[in-house]
Amino acid sequence: MNDQHRVVSSESEELILVDRDDNEIGFAAKADAHNGAGILHRAFSLFLFNDAGELLLQQRARSKRLWGGYWSNSCCSHPRRGETLEVATTRRLLDELNCQAELEYVYRFCYAAKFGDLGSENEFCHVFLGRPSDEIQPNESEIAGVRYVSASALAEEFEQQPDRFTPWFKQEWRELNRNYAGQLARYCTP
Repeated sequence: MNDQHRVVSSESEELILVDRDDNEIGFAAKADAHNGAGILHRAFSLFLFNDAGELLLQQRARSKRLWGGYWSNSCCSHPRRGETLEVATTRRLLDELNCQAELEYVYRFCYAAKFGDLGSENEFCHVFLGRPSDEIQPNESEIAGVRYVSASALAEEFEQQPDRFTPWFKQEWRELNRNYAGQLARYCTP
């Protein structure tokens, strides 16, 4: 389905709750998992690069409860109840960007970030790198805009306007550059 306006997520979808070792311990509605300080749940972040080595950024739809209108990595979301990471990442690439990609797992980590009084992210996040195998066609119910950026231009933007970006994206990008530079270099040019 290639409808660039379809609704692909809801506050009632069930997310997978985990402990700090990523062991499944239950389920909660997305809304509940993001209320207050949040409940630790499984998530993923995808970093997609074009053939020129530039990173695809997405501007989150302004209608999003948390960090609406902020720039972030190519795609990020949650596996739903009963989904593996492989199934969830494939589904979400089609949902958000109407594309497929072969993904390479890089690392996982826990983070929490509060967004004023609207809620929090509290995630055990799995990070992947890849290249889209077809043209990007953003779903406008999820994404306000997309653009490709070089690593050097992104570093400059982080320095000059850090508040335009989601906290998990900034943290993941720093970690990729600091501890996974070899894997990153296969996709990204400086």
